[in-house]
Amino acid sequence: EVQLVESGGGMVQPGGSLRLSCAASGFTFSSYDMSWVRQAPGKGPEWVSAINFGGSSTYYADSVKGRFTISRDNAKNTLYLQMNSLKPEDTALYYCASRRSVGAIVVVTSSRYEYDYWGQGTQVTVSS
Repeated sequence: EVQLVESGGGMVQPGGSLRLSCAASGFTFSSYDMSWVRQAPGKGPEWVSAINFGGSSTYYADSVKGRFTISRDNAKNTLYLQMNSLKPEDTALYYCASRRSVGAIVVVTSSRYEYDYWGQGTQVTVSS
């Protein structure tokens, strides 16, 4: 059974930090590009960040560039998102998603239908 299980969310004050994790199982994690996608209440999904299958290339939305860092540990089948300098507008449900690698091109999209697997999400709330 394929599973993507996110964890690490919570409530934090503006300026604080959180580290999200996504544990993958049931598929060959190292063959998949991985992304984080978030959805705030009443809004559509927003792509946040992506990393290629080997971890050598990373991509960020302008809204999080310089504050968030994506990484992966293929030995542990785990994806991470380090979030620093959090803002209230970062409040959302954060999903990890996987798409089988097609080589040098990493597909960047917020559409669930473009991914092979999608987690259940972890809530991040930034509020004072």
